[in-house]
Formats: sequence, structure tokens, C-alpha cells
Amino acid sequence: MGSVIMSQSTESEMSSPLPKVWRVDALCRAVADALDARFNPVLVRGEVSGFSRASSGHCYFSLKDDGAQIRCAMFRRAAGLLDFSPRDGELVELHARLGVYESRGDLQLIVESMKQAGPGAQFEQFLRLKAKLEALGLFDAVRKRPVPAMPRAIGVVTSLGAAALHDVMTTLQRRVPHIPVLLVPASVQGSSAPEELIQALQNLYLLTQKGNPPIDVILLVRGGGSTEDLWAFNDERLAHAMVKSPVPIVCGVGHETDFTIADFVADLRAATPTAAAELVAQPRDVWLAGLEGLERRLKLAAYRHLDQQSQRLDFTASRMGRPSVLVAQQHLQLASLAQRLNYLATDFIKQKQQDLQQASLRLCLLDPGLVLQRGYAWLSSSDGKTITSIQQARSGQALQATLADGKLDLTVAGAN
Repeated sequence: MGSVIMSQSTESEMSSPLPKVWRVDALCRAVADALDARFNPVLVRGEVSGFSRASSGHCYFSLKDDGAQIRCAMFRRAAGLLDFSPRDGELVELHARLGVYESRGDLQLIVESMKQAGPGAQFEQFLRLKAKLEALGLFDAVRKRPVPAMPRAIGVVTSLGAAALHDVMTTLQRRVPHIPVLLVPASVQGSSAPEELIQALQNLYLLTQKGNPPIDVILLVRGGGSTEDLWAFNDERLAHAMVKSPVPIVCGVGHETDFTIADFVADLRAATPTAAAELVAQPRDVWLAGLEGLERRLKLAAYRHLDQQSQRLDFTASRMGRPSVLVAQQHLQLASLAQRLNYLATDFIKQKQQDLQQASLRLCLLDPGLVLQRGYAWLSSSDGKTITSIQQARSGQALQATLADGKLDLTVAGAN
């Protein structure tokens, strides 16, 4: 019978207990129990990032600071007690329980309550840049240009791998398949994204004049994401580059609730990339219907003009064919005018005679002789000056009294 020779290490392994083999779900529950016993409940402060509210009423987001971030879930019961609407970049304090989402093995906070703790650092940075660019006039409505109803060509700036590209191209192909679309790809998130977006826009600017056909509008788009995902569109250099665009820019970044600096600078802001494409792509059926309407109006106007001209031609022909009728009409018109002239002249003379009689009557009424006939006299001095007051006469002065039928020489005996 042969012997079995074992090494020392083999003997040691045989004698030590084997480690427990965990099921994944059991290990996650064990970690969750350990976390619950060690930490919970916790009060955590940080900035909201990627906040979203599901149709179920549950809210999901991340809480972050300069060094780390952690996923958070706030179920409908707790979310219904919120007295404000959380937004990305906002600084909040959470009363939560630390646990493990077993389906993914992710560490997460189950939020039981949330309150505002002030604006986050990233949000404050956004507000400072927004205020600065607004003061420089980059957001002024007067510099915003209308989007052309029927562009000759459309430029698009987005990432080749973005879902936004598929949405935009599908929309444009469905609505305006006859309009050329030129894509200039660029990163839409990350540290290099702002510079790539600027370069892509500048490449399109060259084609607004030299393209064949030239580009009349530019779409700057990307899909939704967290504040960090969209941060490239809050770049000051990008804002200044957009202002220099020779054609209108439509910005469709993120979802309807997302706002970036690019949205404020753009000539037109769209809620989504698809909405941006729809704003520059009036459906072909609409234009065809409009053309049909114009065709009907043009035909109707042409027929109406022909009818009017035919009527004028008939009238002219009838007048040329019977000149005696025209002469008779002119005689009648002349007689009518002569009668009116005679009537007006007679009426004018009568009116002037009445005016003359009234003026003569008024003149007669002003005759001083009529006053003298009522027993009054007109006194005057020897030099012809009228005496109207006893202050003008003196005792022994010679006066003359003019009566209705003659004059009397008088001597003043005294004045009372």
C-alpha cells in the first residue's frame, strides 16, 4: 500500500476553516444591515444633481460635493411633503437612511425629508456668469433674430453618439426631406466639449455665406442629463461664440425644465432637440397646401381682372359705335350745367341785394339826425369842438346848438 505525501501548505489549508460562500442578495442585505446599525439615521448636506420625478411620484437624484456623490431616492410619501421644488445645483440638507439598492448593489440614501440650505457652489457660479453676460447685453431681445420659415439649408451641432442627433434627423427627414442638413459633430459633455462646440459653430459660420446652398439657421442640441452633463453649455467662451453667429441659432439642450447659458444667448430656445428641429422645419404638406391656396387666389384674381377688362372693352366699343348718343349726352350735361350756373348766379345776386339792404338799414340807424329829431341837441364850441360835459363850458362862453332843422347861437349864463 503506497503512502500519500502532503506538503506543509497543503496540511495547513486542510486544517483552516473555509470562508463562507455568500449569495449576492444575502451579502447586499448583510452590508445594508451593517450600514443601518452603524450610521442610520443620517443628516447629510450637499448639492442636488440630476433631479427627476418619476410618474409614480418617486424622486431620484444624486447628492454631491467637491469630493464625492451618492445616489438618493425619495419616495412619493416623503416627496409629497416637500414645500419647494428641488433643482440641480441647489444646496440641501437631507434626513435619510443609508442603505444598499440590492438590485444593483449601489450605495444609496433613502430620503425621509429635505430642506433648502442655500444655493450650491455650482449654481452660484451659474448665476454669476448669467448676471455678467446679461449685463453685457448677450441676452437682449433686440439682438435676437427671427428663425426663417423656410431655410435653404440647416446646420446641426451635436455629438455623433447622442440620441438627440437621431431625434433631430428623424424629425427633419419626416417634415422637410427636401432641405439639406449639414452636421458638424462635437462633444456635448466633458472638459473638451466647450472648445469642440465653438469650433463646430465656427465651421458652420463659414458655410452661411459660401455653402451651396448657404446655411440659414443652426441647431445646437443635446439630450437631457444632470447639471454636470449639461455644464459645457454654461461656458462663457461658447456664449460669446454664439453671439457672433451670422444666422439665427436655435438651442435645444436637455429637457423642458433645463436651462443653460446657451439657452439665454440663442436666438430661440427649444424645450427639447426634437422641438428645435420642428421650429425650423415647417412640414412640406403645409407649404404645399399654402401653394395650392395661392394658386386658387391667383386664378380667381386673373379671371376677375379679365372679366373687368372685357366689360370695359364692351362699354368702349358701344360708345365708339354710336357717337350721336355720346353727343346727345354731352348736350344734356351742358344744358344741365348752364341751368345750374344761371340758378347759382341769380341766387348769388339776390343774396348780395339782401346784404346791401341790411347794410343800408344799419347805416341809417346810425344817422345822428334821427336822434336830433327826438328833441336832442348837439352842442359845440365856436371852434367846432363837441361839448359833452359842463366842465367844458364857462359862464359867458358862446356855444352853438345843432337841432334837427337848424342851428342856434347860445351864450352860457351859468353852470349847475
